[in-house]
This record gives sequence, structure tokens and C-alpha cells, in this order.
Amino acid sequence: MTNSNSSPPRPDEFELIAELFAPLATSPRAFGLKDDAAIIPESGTADLVVTADALIEGVHFLESDPADSIAKKALRVNLSDLAAKGCKPHGYLLVLAIPSNVDMPWLTAFARGLGEDQKAFGISLLGGDTSSTPGPLTIAITAFGLIPKEAMLRRSGAKTGDLVYVSGTIGAAEGGLACLKEIATPINAPDRELLIQRYRLPEPRLSLGQALRGLATSAIDVSDGLLADLGHVADASRVRIVVDAARVPVHAALTALWGEETVVHASTAGDDYEIAFTAPASMCRQIAEAANSCGISVTEIGRVEEGAGTVFVDKSGREISVAQKGFRHF
Repeated sequence: MTNSNSSPPRPDEFELIAELFAPLATSPRAFGLKDDAAIIPESGTADLVVTADALIEGVHFLESDPADSIAKKALRVNLSDLAAKGCKPHGYLLVLAIPSNVDMPWLTAFARGLGEDQKAFGISLLGGDTSSTPGPLTIAITAFGLIPKEAMLRRSGAKTGDLVYVSGTIGAAEGGLACLKEIATPINAPDRELLIQRYRLPEPRLSLGQALRGLATSAIDVSDGLLADLGHVADASRVRIVVDAARVPVHAALTALWGEETVVHASTAGDDYEIAFTAPASMCRQIAEAANSCGISVTEIGRVEEGAGTVFVDKSGREISVAQKGFRHF
């Protein structure tokens, strides 16, 4: 982000909206962002699902991250929430708190990133707000999704005897952040770029989430750490979730960062935005078929038992002590 003397002055709030963000409001129900509201179409067969997440510079992204990738990450973390609910994305609201060091070229690149992603995901900006702040750049998005009535995947449905699964790999985003902060031991260039990409541009598992309707008993996106987020499922479902450390899928390059602690570190790292879910053992074949149809790997990593909380165990079934199971803001 720069604010050099050669940069053009930043327009006021409404000029900024008209120039950069109104063109993104492609839905006629957004009224060109001129009405402070948007109409969500009603349907007798669908539920409207709403989610919101904020990203703050220095907490969720680095100042040096490209503006377009920051925009995409802000949108995708919200779409990841919708994915874990089994929803089809519909649209989003954007709130920006902009500090004085953010200039017009940066904002133009940010808007371009949003435009590319909303085209890719088939959604529209519906409205929002902009303001100035003396603090760090803050991006808040509220996303809307549609799902057939009564079909939303919840955290509270896990049952004793269910198996526990996770999509993709775990810990890669944290590895990418370590590479960007240059605290990593040597990693080859292709792996380094892959890990950084996972940190900057998470992939919301929308197709998988929709394919899991009627199969999964509970689901959550992995944002604060696999163990921490499965803990939310365990609490909501009033069960105990046992995770087999040897089964957690981690990227091979992470061993160069964390050595013997790789699986523990990866399982407590944030920003993966994969889907962790539970399903009856009788659904194994259907789960595999759903994953294959989406082109997304899914790994069985544990089981649901009577009890409470999450337990991390080794190959012998002995509990692995974990000081903190995930990222905490406070």
C-alpha cells in the first residue's frame, strides 16, 4: 500500500462507490448500490443463509499481500462458511474501514480482485458501507447463500458412531504464512509458492458442501484450526470427537518447517478453510463418490463417541497433549 505524492487523490465515499463498486453490483436487485438495501428473492422451497466475517490487516493478512488477493481472501472466507452449510452463494455486502495510507491504485486493484472472484463464483455485490479509520485496514463481508429448505448442514448433528472427515490438506496456509514471514527453513520454490497460495487464496469447498447434503450429519469450515473447529462441532452436538493424528492429511513440505511436530502444528493452525464433517459409517461409499465428483480429496480422520470435547490420539490410541487447539483472537 502506498500513498505517494504522484498518486491521484482518493475520491470521496460516494464517488468511490460509483467508480469502483457500483459496476460490481450486477444484480438488478442491488439498485446500483443507490438505495442502501437490496431485495433477496423469496422462494417457497429455499432458505436464505447469511454469514459474516471481518479481515484485519496484521491479523488475517499482511500489509505486503497484493490488494487483489486480499479482496479475494475476504470474499472466500465467507464463501467457505456457506460451503460448510451446503449452500449455493447468492451475493454479499462489503464494509471497508480505510486508513489514510491506502491509495486509489490499491483500492482499484482490490475492486478488480473482487470482480474476478464474484464472476468466478457467480455472485454479485449487493451493497455495504465505507468509512475512514485511524486503525488498520478492516474488511467486513456479509455473504448470503441459498439452500433447499431444512437442508442446511449444522454443527449440532454429529452422532455417536459417526466417522469424522476433512477435505484437502491441513496446515498449508500456516506454512505459507511462515514462508512469507521468512521464518521457514529452506523449502523448494514450487512448494513455497503452493503454501503461500494456500494462505493468500483459500479455496471454498462449495461443490463439496452441496454434495454433502443428506450425507453429512454435521459440518464446519476449518478456519481457526482443525482441532478447535471440531471442538465446536463436539460442543454443539454434545459428543466427543476423537481425531487420529496419523490420519490427518498434511502437505509433505510442512515437515521442513515443523519436523516431528508437523501434525500437531498443522492440526492447530488456522486459515485452511477446508470442510470438516461427520457422517454415518454406512455413508462411506457415498462420501467417496461425492468427493470424487467434486474433484476434492476427503480423508477419514476419526470417530464420534459419547462424551465431550476433542481428543487427539496417536497410533496406539494414547492421547497427545495439545497446549492450544487453535487460533484465538482474545
